[in-house]
Amino acid sequence: MRDLTALVLTYNEEENIGRTLSSISWIEKVVVLDSYSTDETAKIARTYPNVVVAQRKFDDHTSQWNFGLEQVATPWVLSLDADYQLSDRLAAEIQQLNWSEEIAGYAARFEYRIFGKSLRASVYPPRVVLFRRDHGRYMADGHTQLLKIDGSVGELHSPIYHDDRKPLSRWIQSQDSYAKLEARYLLNVDRGLSVNGHQLSGGTRQLKPQDRLRLAIYFAPVVMFFYLLFGRGLILDGWRGWYYVAQRVIAELLLSLRLLSEKHNLEQGE
Repeated sequence: MRDLTALVLTYNEEENIGRTLSSISWIEKVVVLDSYSTDETAKIARTYPNVVVAQRKFDDHTSQWNFGLEQVATPWVLSLDADYQLSDRLAAEIQQLNWSEEIAGYAARFEYRIFGKSLRASVYPPRVVLFRRDHGRYMADGHTQLLKIDGSVGELHSPIYHDDRKPLSRWIQSQDSYAKLEARYLLNVDRGLSVNGHQLSGGTRQLKPQDRLRLAIYFAPVVMFFYLLFGRGLILDGWRGWYYVAQRVIAELLLSLRLLSEKHNLEQGE
């Protein structure tokens, strides 16, 4: 594992960071890039002997991740959000990997958890989390970032747990910020305007089907409700299933509101 560094981005993650760092305690070096947290996040991170804490003022996710990559000296990097936790099976799988020269990165699937208990399904997609540092670069993609990998991508068979236990008020505040950025991105694509420095001529044809549905404004929250609760069976997961469904519907409603606000210029001061 001398060829691997874990990179974790944080901002006020005291509810999550301990579980994340404990799941990667077997990695020789972990870089925690903190955006000047005002809680105990950095203090907790420094209690782990394999952790180095760096700090940078947050401007956007893309710049933050790329700055983090510059702090990594090993050929391979494991990039994690602060609410990710490696399963024991995945930790063992990574340690036993045949580090093929033909593979530039590995994608992992996620098992979504609500306060420690896994759901039977979610809308959280698989993503590349383990990759060669010199073959990966983050690019802006709506409200978040997209990792571009130069080379072939393999698949990890064991899951990462996604288990965010921050207060609900923090989650709603974050979702509104994400919705604002996402609404501007979707509307710019719809209008054929420049997005992230690229002139888009294909319009909404370049968007995923779910994003085209969101642009219609009125349907995405309703579709999300029925799809998750009944289509994916989360009604069988009790209150935790309902909690997740409610979160996703609220996120879609916030995006619909932000699309309306941006489209009709309802908040000129923002």
